Amino acid sequence: MSPLPAGDLAGTDLDGVDLADPRLYGRGEPHAVWQALRDHRPVHWQPVAGRGGFWAVTRYADAEQVLTDHATFTSTRGVFLNMLGRDEPASDQQFAASDPPRHGRIRRPVQRELTVRAVARHTESLRADIVRLLAPALDGGTFDLTEVTGALPMAVLGPLLGIPAADWPRLARLVGMSVAEADPGFVLPEGVEATLRRAHRELFGYLLNLVQAHRREHRGDLVDVLAGTTVDGSPLSAGAVVANCYSLLLGASAAIPHVPNGALLELIRTGRYAAWADRPELLESGIEEALRWTAPARHFLRCATRDTRIGGVPVAAGDAVVVWIGAANRDERIFPDPHVFDLSRSPNRHLSFGDGQHYCVGAPIARLALRIFFTELFARFASFELTGEVEYVESNWLGGIKRMPVRATLR
Repeated sequence: MSPLPAGDLAGTDLDGVDLADPRLYGRGEPHAVWQALRDHRPVHWQPVAGRGGFWAVTRYADAEQVLTDHATFTSTRGVFLNMLGRDEPASDQQFAASDPPRHGRIRRPVQRELTVRAVARHTESLRADIVRLLAPALDGGTFDLTEVTGALPMAVLGPLLGIPAADWPRLARLVGMSVAEADPGFVLPEGVEATLRRAHRELFGYLLNLVQAHRREHRGDLVDVLAGTTVDGSPLSAGAVVANCYSLLLGASAAIPHVPNGALLELIRTGRYAAWADRPELLESGIEEALRWTAPARHFLRCATRDTRIGGVPVAAGDAVVVWIGAANRDERIFPDPHVFDLSRSPNRHLSFGDGQHYCVGAPIARLALRIFFTELFARFASFELTGEVEYVESNWLGGIKRMPVRATLR
C-alpha cells in the first residue's frame, strides 16, 4: 500500500469541507480529503445551502453499488451536482438521464454507431487533426498543452455529429461554460447561473438548428441515428435528440483532453515520460492507468428511489447520492499502491467511465482518440518539461487542467 503521506492528511477537517464548492478543486484533486473520507466517513452527508444536500460516496465497493443498482439509484433526476434540488428537463429523454429498460432503447443505436469499427472511417482524419494540433510544439518553444488537448473533443465528435470545423471552437467554449460554469475562465460577470443559462441557450439552440438541418437533408451520422431512433413506439423528439447530442459533447469534453494533460503532468514530475514513450507494449495499459489516475469526470449523481443502505449507512428514499470517481479510483482496498502511476497496472477496473448499464457509451471512441494521441505524441517527442505554473479548472464535475505551459524536446 502507499497511502498519502501523513502530513497530507493532517488537519483535514471533514466537517468544514464543502465537496460541492468548485473552489475546492482549484489546486487539483483533493486526495487528502478523499482519503480521510474513505478512512473515516466513506458515506458522508454533505449539506448544500439552499439545495438540501447529498450523500458523498468515496469507497470503490460503495461506488459500484450505487452505479450498478439502477432500481435503487435512479438517474432520472439528474446526473450532475448542478442539478441538485432541480427538476431534470431531459428526464427519460436523454440516455444519461434515464433508467433501464428505456435507457437501453435510447442508448443502443448510439452505442452501435460509436464502436471502433463503426468510426474507423474517421480514424485517419482524426489522426491528421491530432498531428496538426501537435505542430506548434515542433519549433522547440514553450506552448500551452491544454490548447492542443482542448481541441481534441470536437476533432473527435465534430465529424460524427456533422458539425463544421469552423464551429468547433465556439462549441468547445459553450461546453466549457456548461461543465465549469464557476471557473474564472468561463464565468460571466453576471454570475454562475447566468453563465449556465447562456451556455445552455446558445448550445441547445445550435444543436436544435443542427437537428433541423439533418431532418431536411440526412447525412448518415450520429444526429440522423438519434433522429431515427424509436422508443416505445414513438420517435425521439427534436428536444430529446438535442439532449443526447449535448450529453455526448459533455462526456467527450472530460475524458479526451484531460486524461493526457494529467498523465503527462505526472510523467514530467516523476521523470518517467521515457518509461512510457519508449515502450509501445505499455500503450494500452498506460492509457487505462491514465484514465484511473485523472478520473476526469469527478462525480456522478443518483437519487435513491427507496430506503436503503450504503456501506451500512441508512439512506432515505429521495436522498441524493454522489459517487466521487477520483476517490474510488484511489481506494487502496482495490488498487495496490493507488497513489503510484503504474503504467503496467493489471487488473485495472477503474470507474472513470462509470459502471453498470450507464457505462460511458463513448468509451470506445475515447480510448481510440487517446491511443492515436499518445502514439503520435510519443513518435515525435523525446521529453517534456514544465515552463510555468499549472492551473486547474474550478469545477466539482470536470477534473482537469486549464493551463500547462511546457517545452518539448524532439526525437
